[in-house]
Amino acid sequence: MGITQILFWVLTVAALFSAIMVVSSKNPVHSVLWLVATFFAISGHYILLNAQFLAIVNIIVYAGAIMVLFLFVIMLMNLNKSTEPVKHKWLQIIGILSGGCLLLVIVAALRNTEVSQHMVEMSTGEAGLIKNLGRELFTTFVVPFEISSILFLSAMVGAVVIGKKD
Repeated sequence: MGITQILFWVLTVAALFSAIMVVSSKNPVHSVLWLVATFFAISGHYILLNAQFLAIVNIIVYAGAIMVLFLFVIMLMNLNKSTEPVKHKWLQIIGILSGGCLLLVIVAALRNTEVSQHMVEMSTGEAGLIKNLGRELFTTFVVPFEISSILFLSAMVGAVVIGKKD
């Protein structure tokens, strides 16, 4: 068993544990912090698959910007037990039953699928490197890239004009 497989299993256990803690945590701030840990474990998987760009974007965008936004929203809402609405037991039972039905549907859908016995080639090739992404982006897709940048610029100017006070 190589170091890559050991890292894969460690990251998998970390991602699964932190994802379970996201759902089962009572405190919303702790739930967000566990979600950040999940994103870091997933970024580790991206690095093992030689997709460094996806790993960095995942850390910057999701673990950085989105989670800071979630924390601000949670802190601004000032969630506590006194403002929490009363939940009935029958709602919890219905939630458990619907989750079980969803699990049965997923198992039934995946029951007849063929699992490939091929191993993924890790840390080989240049499939996930930023150099290849940049080459494709600025040669093959340069016109759609520039059109989208003009669209984003006009949306930003429009948002500033709409938000400007008279």
